[in-house]
Amino acid sequence: MSAAQRLDEARDLLAEHPVVDGHNDLPWALREQVRYDLDQRDIAGDQSGHLHTDIPRLRAGGVGAQFWSVYVRSDYAGDEAVSATLEQIDAVDQLIARYPGALVRALTADDMEAARAEGRIASLMGAEGGHSINNSLATLRALHRLGVRYMTLTHNDTIDWADSATDEPRHGGLSDFGREVVREMNRIGMLVDLSHVAATTMRDALAVSAAPVVFSHSSARAVCDHPRNIPDDVLELLPANGGVAMATFVPKFVLPAAVAWTAAADENLRAHGFHHLDTTPEAMALHRAFEEANPRPTATAATVADHLDHMREVAGVDHIGIGGDYDGTAFTPSGLDDVAGYPNLIAELLTRGWSRPDLAKLTWSNAVRALRDAESVSRDLTTTRGPSNAHL
Repeated sequence: MSAAQRLDEARDLLAEHPVVDGHNDLPWALREQVRYDLDQRDIAGDQSGHLHTDIPRLRAGGVGAQFWSVYVRSDYAGDEAVSATLEQIDAVDQLIARYPGALVRALTADDMEAARAEGRIASLMGAEGGHSINNSLATLRALHRLGVRYMTLTHNDTIDWADSATDEPRHGGLSDFGREVVREMNRIGMLVDLSHVAATTMRDALAVSAAPVVFSHSSARAVCDHPRNIPDDVLELLPANGGVAMATFVPKFVLPAAVAWTAAADENLRAHGFHHLDTTPEAMALHRAFEEANPRPTATAATVADHLDHMREVAGVDHIGIGGDYDGTAFTPSGLDDVAGYPNLIAELLTRGWSRPDLAKLTWSNAVRALRDAESVSRDLTTTRGPSNAHL
């Protein structure tokens, strides 16, 4: 079969079993670039000059459900972090209201299936970092009522109750309060997201959680030894938990040669007064100049497929998914340049012998099942315990 035929087969599969993508940072990009002025970034049309994401490219990529990240930077603290998270949630609400023909709010697994049947993109939300709740379980519950369906326990910095993968540990994983956060997330039906957290935090959360966990955008540490990735011993725990590890596309997390290069590029941004995660036009101009002087190691769809092959082998095909991290990274792999690229990944996996049923689990059914199972656990738990008022 030719490459063109493989791509046609991939698109045909995605028409029936579209991608549930675990993490897209479009709301933060809109905040940074135009302060949520959707007239300036009308995603009904081509925004490829500014964004990885717009509706035509989501359609071309076969995306059927998107967890929109309502991320705020982890140097935001206290009520500032909570307020910024609320603004991010409001931005997603504005997107859904503005584009009802393409996007529809989804709060449950049934909502996701209904959106697929209607040909609309199920739009869910995930909060990225426990700093967003300011150590308050009441705030956690409020975010859930506003539609947030997962919370990443940390972002890049260790917080008062959980250790991050990319900061100094303080708790040896989760503190006692951190374990109570996980229990309360189980009770209300919010998925526990273990991307960004330290491996000790991953293990602690898996030991506590009665519901499936997710990794909304993390790849395999055995393939690329970066602390943001998932160790094999943690992947091995997913079948018993029912969780789903969603491979990310960020080059520095999937291609070993890109790790050192990206660290140097980030340092170049900081030296010029920018945050290392800044993707504004000014920051990207600096990145492009750095790349011209220092050619960038380039990941491809095959690089990501290497991770998925390994994750399938260790965790099993029922426990893997996709979380691209589009609009949250300055660089993307060749062939996965933006949200239109998912068919290239599926075509690569077809070339490697992945079956259609296995690919349907990867793209759609694993993520939907994890949310459905979390909802079931929540129904059971709410009959035996009330809201937690634990505090630090």
